[in-house]
Amino acid sequence: MREVTLLQLYEHPITQKYLNRSGMAHAIAVAYHAFHLAKEHNVDPDIAAKAGFLHDMGHFTWYRNGNWDYDLYRQNDIHPIKGAERAHKLLIRLGENPIKAKTISLAILFHTDSFLPSNDIVRTPLQQIVKWADEKDEEEGGKHHYRTIDSLRAKDMIIRLDQLIDKEANNKLSS
Repeated sequence: MREVTLLQLYEHPITQKYLNRSGMAHAIAVAYHAFHLAKEHNVDPDIAAKAGFLHDMGHFTWYRNGNWDYDLYRQNDIHPIKGAERAHKLLIRLGENPIKAKTISLAILFHTDSFLPSNDIVRTPLQQIVKWADEKDEEEGGKHHYRTIDSLRAKDMIIRLDQLIDKEANNKLSS
């Protein structure tokens, strides 16, 4: 039994605030990619999907003259640090297992090299999966952050992913 579901995360006002800022469609797509990659690489699909879903909740709005400034973002952004902190606090508040919350937060911290002085970090399998999942959905110039999704469709997709995670967990228990 999972302590926290994706639906609980999705419905929380903190998640809505920050993922709508950075792109809910992107967050959901990355969660799905992370789920499938986790299955392929024998990593817990629940924590992978959660890390994928929450990976960009640390974004700041880097705007200039009313438009998103991708160059300004690339030069100054440290969203993985802020996102890891926000995700950890949210997961703990919702009752997530503290070890899982820390693991998810670290995967968020290392999902990109954009804030690191060098890109020579050695990632855990989960951290690498979240990085790959994010890269699978990226579009040039940060356009993946602008894709929109209707809130009912978003909620349906989250519910469906929760069901896939539960099914995967039940399959592991029965084997």
